[in-house]
Amino acid sequence: MTADPRGVLTGTHFLDGDHACCEGALAAGARFSAGYPITPSTEIVERFAQRVPTVGGSFIQMEDELAASIALQGGVWGGAKAFTVTSGPGFSLMMEHIGYAAMTETPCVFVDVQRGGPSTGLPTLPAQADMMQARWGSHGDYGVIALCPNSPQECFDLTVKAFNFSEEFRIPVMFMMDEVVGHMTEKVVIPPADQIEIVPRKHTNKSVEEYLPYATNGDLVPEMAHAGEGYKFHVTGLTHDDRGYPNMTPQTQHTLVNRLQNKILNAIDRITLVEEERTEDADVVVVSYGITSRVAQRAIEMARARGVKVGKLRLKTVWPFPEKLIRTLAEHVKAFVVPELNLGQMALEVERAAAGKARTILVPHAGGSVHKPEEILAAIQLAPSQQAAKQEAVR
Repeated sequence: MTADPRGVLTGTHFLDGDHACCEGALAAGARFSAGYPITPSTEIVERFAQRVPTVGGSFIQMEDELAASIALQGGVWGGAKAFTVTSGPGFSLMMEHIGYAAMTETPCVFVDVQRGGPSTGLPTLPAQADMMQARWGSHGDYGVIALCPNSPQECFDLTVKAFNFSEEFRIPVMFMMDEVVGHMTEKVVIPPADQIEIVPRKHTNKSVEEYLPYATNGDLVPEMAHAGEGYKFHVTGLTHDDRGYPNMTPQTQHTLVNRLQNKILNAIDRITLVEEERTEDADVVVVSYGITSRVAQRAIEMARARGVKVGKLRLKTVWPFPEKLIRTLAEHVKAFVVPELNLGQMALEVERAAAGKARTILVPHAGGSVHKPEEILAAIQLAPSQQAAKQEAVR
C-alpha cells in the first residue's frame, strides 16, 4: 500500500525538523492529533493544525498533556491514524497513557522533542535525557519501539516508519527528536505518494460473531475493529482475555504480558535500524544517535586523520536496543565511545550488551548545547591506551 497523495507534499523543500515531522505524519496517513503544545515541539502541531483540514482531518488543542495523550487513543479506536507531540515535562505526564496504549494495543505515535530537564529545565535548548523514560517510563512489562532522527530528512522518513511500525505491531511508538534536530533547517526531499510505503491498519475481516478483539493468528498481533462498526469489544487497561474482558488470573497475565513483549522481540532484527561504517577492523566504535551523531561524525573524521581505527554505529532505532549487534562488535573492538546529551543513559545499555568484553567510555553532557568534537575525539584517542593499560594490569 502506498500513501494517500492528498497528504503528501511531494517536492524538494527547505524545512526544519519539526515541520518535516509533520509532513511525515501527514504522508503516513495521520488525520488526527490532540496536543498541548510545548516548546520545542510546538511547530509540529502548528503546521498540522494548518495542513490537516485540507486533507480531511482535525487537530484538537486539549487542556493538558494527560487529555491529549488519551484523546489520540480515542481517535485511533474511532478509525484514525493519530499522534501527539510534546517535550520533557509533557512526556512525563503522558506516561500513564503510554502504558494504557501498550496494554490496549492502540497503534499511535508519541513525538518527544527533547529539551533540558529535569522538570521545566531548558525549554529552548537541547538534551537527550528522556531516552530511558521512553523505554521504562510507564509501569509494567511491555515493549515499545523508539526511533531517533538526526536530520530534517530523517524527521520525515522516520516519522513515516514510526507510523508503519505502530500499525504493524499495534503499539505506541516513541519518536525521540531533540531541540536541535527539531529546529534545524535543511533540504528535505518528499517523494511522490506512490513511492512511500504505508502499512495499513490490520483491520479484521471477520464477522461480528467470529471476532475476538485480542485473539491472534500466530503473529502475536491481534486484528483491530473500530468503534461504530457493529463489533462487540471492550477496551480496558485491566489484564484481559481474548474478548477484552477483565481476567485477573496469573495465567492470563502471563500470556498477555509475554505476548506484548514478544511481538517486538521476535521482530527485533527487522525493527533495528542503524548506520554502520568501518566497524570491521575498528579498535574503537563510536555509538551515537540524534544530533550528537552529527558532532560525533566530525570527531570520527579527526580521529581517522590521526591514524586511529575508529568505526561508527549510529542508532536510528534506540528501542528495542540492538544488543546483538553490540555483542558481536564487542568480540573484536577494544572500546565503545558513547557521547550523549545526558549523564549516561544509552551508554548503560552499550555497557550491558558488551558484557565486559570491550570497554564503554561515556562522554556525558548535561544539555543546553551540544558536545565539541574535540571532547569526543579525546575519548576516542584515550580508548585504546586505556584498554592496553587494563590488559597490562591483568598480566
